[in-house]
Amino acid sequence: MKKKYMKLLIVALASSFCVVIFSKLKDVEHSQKDLARTPSVPASTPRKATTVVMSTVKKKTKSAMLYELPPLTISETFRKDIPKNGAFWNRKLHSLLRQFDSIDNQTHKDPRDKFHCQPESFELLQTNIQDIQSYPPIYGDFLRGMECRDPPILIDQPDKCALESGRDQIFLLFAIKSIPKHFERRQAVRETWGREGLYVNGLQVRTVFLLGRSSADDPNLNKLVSFEAQQFQDLLVWDFHDSFYNLTLKEHVFFKWMLDNCPRVSFVFKGDDDVFANTQAILNHLQSLEPEQATALYTGQIISDASPLRDPKIKYYVPQSFYEGPYPPYAGGGGFLFSGNLVPSLYHVSFYIPFFPIDDVYNGMCFKALGITATKHDGFKTFDIREQDRENPCVHKDLLLVHQRDPQQTMRLWRNMHSAMLTC
Repeated sequence: MKKKYMKLLIVALASSFCVVIFSKLKDVEHSQKDLARTPSVPASTPRKATTVVMSTVKKKTKSAMLYELPPLTISETFRKDIPKNGAFWNRKLHSLLRQFDSIDNQTHKDPRDKFHCQPESFELLQTNIQDIQSYPPIYGDFLRGMECRDPPILIDQPDKCALESGRDQIFLLFAIKSIPKHFERRQAVRETWGREGLYVNGLQVRTVFLLGRSSADDPNLNKLVSFEAQQFQDLLVWDFHDSFYNLTLKEHVFFKWMLDNCPRVSFVFKGDDDVFANTQAILNHLQSLEPEQATALYTGQIISDASPLRDPKIKYYVPQSFYEGPYPPYAGGGGFLFSGNLVPSLYHVSFYIPFFPIDDVYNGMCFKALGITATKHDGFKTFDIREQDRENPCVHKDLLLVHQRDPQQTMRLWRNMHSAMLTC
């Protein structure tokens, strides 16, 4: 009898979970209709259904297409700012720079066929990092996988940037870092600032969410993620564990995906799934740029004069035997903007800069290596604003981004900002 009741209980729980998911999806339909009736929020333009490609078999990604990479120069300023000393990462960097400068490399600059996944053995790491046993265990996983740059893509959106008119192109692509269990955050983004479609002045906007696989400590959500991908056609999922130290890998594979699928995007917004972005303010800012600014843009809340934190208890801990030297100026990872035409060069240079455990810093390194200056914009508030202003829609109208906001706050802010009754 007990077994029978247990089975009935499991079935009931599963049914309840499905009802919640489907009710969420129904709410999405209604909320999108409500938004479409709001004059200040553009309605999405009809377009062909995106092709969602899903695979459970480890296969090579579309790098076989080999989008031609541009010639690459690595700036002298970047080279000089990273000291040549005994730290492991520093030695790896300067070894790669010597390889880049070598005569053999001059005749064949494309690095894609030279770099293959070769997990570092513990013996090799112990030889090169004398105190590696004092590193946090998760650091060991990162170190062993530093040379692995090409995980298969499990869920793809190859037609994300395809438009019915060949004369048009995507003006802004939102690329949002997320993890499998953050469905509610993604849904809030879809219903508000990440909404795809045709905006004022004929600007096309698209959105993708960047995911890896669930970590070992989380429930297996593969089937739910697959269902979500089919329903919304905006998930990109790669075959690696989604963790803090794999965010740099996520940057690299996203650049590669863009080369294959969205090479003509004008601008990219990279951000977290818990930020609130002011889409129209972002579009207005991008349209105001001079031509020379629009092709060399890297902007956000810029963090300058930063250096590694040496406390092992801190999330951003970097051991001294791993890296020495200052950090380059970099945009806070809550969200930043950059020029789409820089993606081929960013992807190219990332082969010659070893993966770093903090993705924000790694991005700053890549841009600096290309000679691109990080530009501060006061509209990015990645460390939030005054507490008394956090629910004030008038304050947010002049900002491009605030961090952090939960899904309910995001929905409420967006609704109030676009209310016909709002007076600022």
